[in-house]
Amino acid sequence: MDSNVRPETMERISNDALADKFIAGQIEALRKQIGTKKVLLALSGGVDSSVVAALLIKAVGKQLVCVHVNHGLLRKGEPEQVIRVFREEMGANLIYVDAVDRFLDKLADVSDPEKKRKIIGAEFISVFDEKARELEGVEFLAQGTIYPDILESNGVKSHHNVGGLPDDLKFELVEPIKLLYKDEVRVVGKRLGLPDNMVYRQPFPGPGLGVRCVGAITRDRLEAVRDSDAILREEFAKAGLEGKVWQYFTVVPDFRSTGIRNGMRSFEWPVIIRAVNSIDATSATVEPLEFSLLNKITSRILTEVKGVNRVLYDLSPKPVATIEYE
Repeated sequence: MDSNVRPETMERISNDALADKFIAGQIEALRKQIGTKKVLLALSGGVDSSVVAALLIKAVGKQLVCVHVNHGLLRKGEPEQVIRVFREEMGANLIYVDAVDRFLDKLADVSDPEKKRKIIGAEFISVFDEKARELEGVEFLAQGTIYPDILESNGVKSHHNVGGLPDDLKFELVEPIKLLYKDEVRVVGKRLGLPDNMVYRQPFPGPGLGVRCVGAITRDRLEAVRDSDAILREEFAKAGLEGKVWQYFTVVPDFRSTGIRNGMRSFEWPVIIRAVNSIDATSATVEPLEFSLLNKITSRILTEVKGVNRVLYDLSPKPVATIEYE
């Protein structure tokens, strides 16, 4: 049977007992596959890579080498959370790479969305490639492939490299959750002891905040995105909307408008709030937020986020709009 085809007899992982059974089976399979060799994992902090990391830590411990690349486009507090959860709490062999300047320097003055995406993707591969070559004894590359990824790629996955790594880096793939759907991955992650805000993390684009800092990315505007997004997520959690609204974030476009700050004219950016509900991202409806909540979020953003003098709420469904701005 094709190892990329989910057996019809496979039970849906919907409770702790089934999750425990899956975890025990994968630990045995991982130990058999990896033996005494090392396995490398690009750990983003997203649910898929985090669950793979937690599984491998249980299976092979320090034989797993996690590489977390901070490209400067992550949400507020995410790099610190990855270090705390995996290195400090789980004892992972974690390599942290501060590549913020490297990425942002490459992205300077680049406004085309596709060029931004290509630069971010290529630079990530370059950083990961450099770290992989510094390590000895690595024969396996772990990947957070899940079943929808396989269905979308018609079952064709690279057999020796991932995400554009050079052909001379020939690793055997380790994909312990490749037959799971996203909801099953979350059940397993919760059972492995990962924190809720990691297990139930909302969808996040591969280029990170790079597509929410619309146009050419500048460091000050990127911080405005990061800080306003943190406020939005904090207030949604307080209002009981965390986990109930499918996706919510802020966007800071590359234009300014006039305003008044401290009795003087200001020339600052707007922050756009986006909050939508969807099942599969092919269509989306706008979350009808209470005005009191919008007012509270607006007040905090205008007070706490540097360089911002307007807050807008995007009422556009998909279609005609898309969920992300770039």
